[in-house]
Amino acid sequence: MRLAVSTLGMPGEDLDRAIEIATGHGCQGLELRLHPDTGVHAGLDERERASVRERIEAAGLEISALAGYVGICEPGSDEPVIEALIADLRLAADLGAPGVRVFPRGGDPSVGARRLKAVSGTAADLGRRVLVETHDEMATGAAVAALLAEADCPGTTGAIWDLLHPWRHGEPPARTLAELRPYLGYVQVKDAVSAQDTTPVPMGSGTVPLEESGELLRAAGYDGWVSLEWERTWYPQVPPVEEILPGAAGWVRRFSA
Repeated sequence: MRLAVSTLGMPGEDLDRAIEIATGHGCQGLELRLHPDTGVHAGLDERERASVRERIEAAGLEISALAGYVGICEPGSDEPVIEALIADLRLAADLGAPGVRVFPRGGDPSVGARRLKAVSGTAADLGRRVLVETHDEMATGAAVAALLAEADCPGTTGAIWDLLHPWRHGEPPARTLAELRPYLGYVQVKDAVSAQDTTPVPMGSGTVPLEESGELLRAAGYDGWVSLEWERTWYPQVPPVEEILPGAAGWVRRFSA
């Protein structure tokens, strides 16, 4: 497994500081949150995109994924969702990121499947993937797997297993991995107080089943990205990500196949 860290955990920090944090704690990648606050988003011009890519590559890092906010199943017209996702996919191609994270933001898999099919040709041409996170109205592995099965675009889609959300919605890690295994392209790791209180806590000090999940991933031979998603943007009272990264790095080392 390869360790990345999300810029979600670095509110107020610029890209150079994010690179410094990542390289200083043994990360091989950066997960870039797409938002004006981070300085990385689809509105960047050609020069700005080249600068982001050059600075990350010069530091010896890779972009593990772009953390976008498109709601692939969001109710409403398809066109704005498809346009926003294609813009993010083009940004991923320009930056050298392998894929773009999307959220479900709705519970109808037929809606998301239709949109994933609509962008599949563009994604294939760009050599990028759309990664659906276990989140909001499709928080379980079973729900995301059903969406991806209906879309039937294996070359351009995949799943992100956020270790928190399926578990807090009552799906055991073994079931999550069994459902997602044909599609698994990315893992986000974190710990939290409880299933009811998702305040982030240092790795191993909360109740997310990190040990069980790690053992399952090792047994499955998973060797992809694991990103620490330390949600300090949403919980500003928690410690800085630099204090949490050593625990995430240790978890990756312990469970790497």
